[in-house]
This record gives sequence, structure tokens and C-alpha cells, in this order.
Amino acid sequence: MASSADALSDSESEGKGRGKWSHKCDYLFAVTGYAIGFGNVWRFPYLCYMNGGGAFMVPYLLTLVLVGIPTFFLETAVGQFSSSSCVSLYSVCPAFKGVGLATLTTNVITLGYYIVLVSYPLLFLAYSFSWELPWASCGNSWNSPNCTGNKTSGVSGADEFFHRKLLRVSSGIHDLGGIEWPVVGVTFLTMAFLFFSVFKGIRVMGKVVWLTAMFPLVMLFILLIRGVTLPGAADGIYFYIYPKFNKLKEMKVWSAAAIQIFYSIGPGWGSLISFSSYNKFHNRCTRDAVIVPILNCSASILAGFVVFSVLGFMAKRAGVSVEEVVDAGPSLVFVIYPEALSLMPVAPFWSILFFLMLFFLGIDTCFAHIETPVSCFLDEFPKLRGCRSWVVFFLCLFTFLLAIFFGTNGGIYWITVVDWYCASFTIIINCLCQTCVFSHIYGVGRTLQDLQLMLRGRVSYVWWITWLVVTPFVVFTFLINAVVNHSGAGYRGQAFPTWAQNIGWVIAFASIQFIPVYFLYYFCFRTAGSFKQRIKSCLSPSPAWGPAQESHREEWVQHRLKHPLRNRFLHPDFCAVAETNTLPDDVLLNTI
Repeated sequence: MASSADALSDSESEGKGRGKWSHKCDYLFAVTGYAIGFGNVWRFPYLCYMNGGGAFMVPYLLTLVLVGIPTFFLETAVGQFSSSSCVSLYSVCPAFKGVGLATLTTNVITLGYYIVLVSYPLLFLAYSFSWELPWASCGNSWNSPNCTGNKTSGVSGADEFFHRKLLRVSSGIHDLGGIEWPVVGVTFLTMAFLFFSVFKGIRVMGKVVWLTAMFPLVMLFILLIRGVTLPGAADGIYFYIYPKFNKLKEMKVWSAAAIQIFYSIGPGWGSLISFSSYNKFHNRCTRDAVIVPILNCSASILAGFVVFSVLGFMAKRAGVSVEEVVDAGPSLVFVIYPEALSLMPVAPFWSILFFLMLFFLGIDTCFAHIETPVSCFLDEFPKLRGCRSWVVFFLCLFTFLLAIFFGTNGGIYWITVVDWYCASFTIIINCLCQTCVFSHIYGVGRTLQDLQLMLRGRVSYVWWITWLVVTPFVVFTFLINAVVNHSGAGYRGQAFPTWAQNIGWVIAFASIQFIPVYFLYYFCFRTAGSFKQRIKSCLSPSPAWGPAQESHREEWVQHRLKHPLRNRFLHPDFCAVAETNTLPDDVLLNTI
């Protein structure tokens, strides 16, 4: 049963329009659905196969322990402690607010193209309600003379259905073509579903995710059972898990493992902070920080068995090796897997289940990508919390207009470019800055003591050495490795021209630039004194940091007074804050 303090804080939060999860399971389903997305199905199995099979599990699980779980716990803990979004969270050190702005920008850009990807399964779903799947043969009006029915001896029917029928893809990235209205139409329907799930806040979304998060997990188990019973499944699974330990000598393998952790578990995107900010103050988030990442990685491994069992069946039917039918990215789930489904008995039934699963996998991630900027905006402008529906509406409208660009005949090329460049470096840099702020500027000791107060118990000092040294060092190493081993984007085996790659870099820096730009702005206009004094002010924690609710803040202040030596802020006005629980006017000005 919740304590009276919790009940009071929930009431205060409701009065301010922020709200709390109505049930702990709502939160768990939300973060689980967010973490388990497209990448678990189309990215992880291929990465595992290409980077050492079973040996890839070594860097993958090591990265999970050293980076994934620590950053997941840090984000959920500080979000819950402060009841803040990823932008207002940096009241702890306002000079780094640009990290939150970079995260916000990345989410908006990502939603613009991701909503189109999520809509593709709806098109496949509509065509699955037929006695024979339309991509199972080459005798259709959209097929070319090169169509031979399967991937191994020519252009497959599934390939031409996706590219020539659904997308009417242009000749290259240089040719944008026109708007493909069926794609834009289903994108509008997806956005409408997203709007009506989110516009009322987490109380509605928290119930929707019970279906959208559970259905894909159930479907993965059903498809696994079907997959392993197909002839040739064992060959596919062998290719998937056969360990090649010599691959571990290649740094790009470790880089691939790290990037997959960032993409799948989701640290650095701000969504974990936003979702956890709706938790009750004393929620035991330590268990969540272990359960969800392990569940996510288990789902990735499970998806690998599902995908490769079916690819083994497909290869056996075609009389070729599994290597010849393996592919990555959108081609795996929109070309190769549909082709495999068409070979199964009762193919339309399995096709319907598969594309429903894909849609729900994607829509859960969209919930996070839209809730993150909405919570950021409402936290920065609290007077608009009563107008949440309009904020969600205009955000959906803006991202839908952006999505129209990706709904053109050349849209799939630009989806590939933006997906390749938009988040890879930004997310790693965000995690590095965030970890350093709470471990080195605010101080890992203060962070742990805050969490001990919030969790009403001792927090292991394993986190102390992890957040202070291990995680920042590993993340920085991965960042350098990602830069050194970075290759240009391409589609269907063809690299994009240099000018397109340059646009990709511009998109990447469109979000990253907020970090140095805002720091310089804060240094020049929000601090005073000599150069050294300004630097010290920028790199000092702010007394504006703390729990959002008054009852919890009073409890926190009393906790600081009991441990003055270990909790004294670097900011000179800390004593005034501790004694009066208020901020001097000049300090308030500097923390805006």
C-alpha cells in the first residue's frame, strides 16, 4: 500500500497536470514495448550472424552489463527522482541543457521517418487477406521480366511487390519522384492511432501498451514454434549461433554490439527518463533496471531463432546455403521474410500474424518518441499542461508533414540515410555526457545518496565505480571506435553518393550541435565573473536540482542536513538552500 507521502505527491502531481502511472505494470509494459522494437527482428539476428554468431554474444552481453544496465538504471532513477523530462532534468547542471535539446531533436527527426516504417506492415496486412499472397508469384501487373519468383536466381516476387508495387521506388536517391499516396494514407492512419493513444496522457497509453507490448512477445513464441518445425530450420539456426571466436579480434564487432545495445535497450533517447518520471517517488526502480534490459536481450536472441529457422527453411526449399538468403534492415522483414511466409502452408494466416506483430513492435517505439518531446515541452512550459491534447496534435501534425517526404517514391533511400546518421553518434554522446554529469559534476556519491533516500534502502556501491569509471570509459571507447569504423550509408548493396552522405552528416550534427552551442550560450550570458569563475559555474551542480514534489523535497533537504559533509553542493548558495529550502533570486535566474 502506498504511503501517505506517496498519496500526497500523486495528488500534487495530478494537480499540476503531470500525472502518474495508474499501475506499475503500465510502466513496465511501456518501457518493455519501447525497448523491444524493429531492431530486435531485422537488426540483431543479422548482426549476430555477421559478427561471429554465438561468439557475438560475448561483446553483446558484456556491453549489456557494463553499459546497458548501468545507463538504463541511471536514466530511470534520475527521471523518477526529479519527475523531469530529458530537458528539465538538466536543472542539475544547466550548462548541459543542450544534451536534453539534442535528445529532443533526435526524437522528433526519428519519429518523422519511423512512423512511415511502422506503416509498411499495414500495407502488407491489407494484402494478406487473400487466398494467395500477391508476392508469391511473378504474374502480376507490377512485375518486371526479371522476376523469377525467388531471390536466389533473380529478382524475387516479394522484392518486386515491396519496391515496385507498394513503394514504386525511384531509380535512386537523386530521384525523389512523387508522393506515394497509399503509403501516406496508412501513415496518416498510424499517426491517428498514435494520437488517440497518447493525447490524454499516460493513463490511456498505459492501457494500450498492455496489448501492443504483449502481443509481439506472444507472437515471437508462436512463430518460433512454427519455425523450428519447418524442414531446414536446424541449418538456419546453426548459421545463426555457430561461434566464430576469431571475429572477436575485430573492433568493428565490439562497435556493432555497443550500437545494438543503444538501439535496442534505448538509453540516450530520453524516453526512459520521460517514462520513469511518471513513477511514484519510492518505486523500486532497481528491479526494473535489470528486468527490462534482460527481457529485451532475450527477445533479441529469441527473434534470431525465429528469423533464422525460417531462413533455413527458405534456403532448403531453394537448394542453396543460408548465406545466400540472409539480408539485413528493411529488406529482411519486408522482402526476405514475406517471401519465406509465402512458402509456408496456410501462408496468409502466418502473414497476418507476422505483420500484426511488426506493427505493434513499431508502434510501441513511436509512443516513446512522441511522449518524450511532449513531456519536454510541457515541463518547460508548465502553463500549457492543461492543453496537452493540442500539444500532441501539433506535434503529430508536424511529424506527419515531415513523414510525407519519406512517403515519396525515393523515400526509402532517405529513410536509410536518416536512420544511419541521425542517432548513432548523438545517442552515444548523450549517454556519455549524461553519465559524466551525474557521476563527475553532480557527483556519484550525491547521486547514490539521493537514490538511497528515494528507494528507502541501501544502493550497492558497485554502481559507484560503474558510473564513475567503467561506464564513461567504455562509452567513450565505443564512441571512438564508432567514428573510426564508421562506413557510409547505402541501400540494397549500393552505397549512396558523397553528397547524400554529407547531408546525412548535416542531419547528425543538427542535433549534436545543441550541446556545445547551449554550453557557450550559458557561459556567455548566464554566468558572470572571470573566465575561471564562469567555467566553475558551468561545471558546478545547481541548487535547483531535487525532487519535484514539496513533500519529497522537504524529506530530501532533511536528508542532506543529516549528511552535510557528503552532500554539500559545490554551488556557494547551497547552505542557504539547505537552511531555507528556497532559492535566492539570483540563483533562480542562473538556473533558467
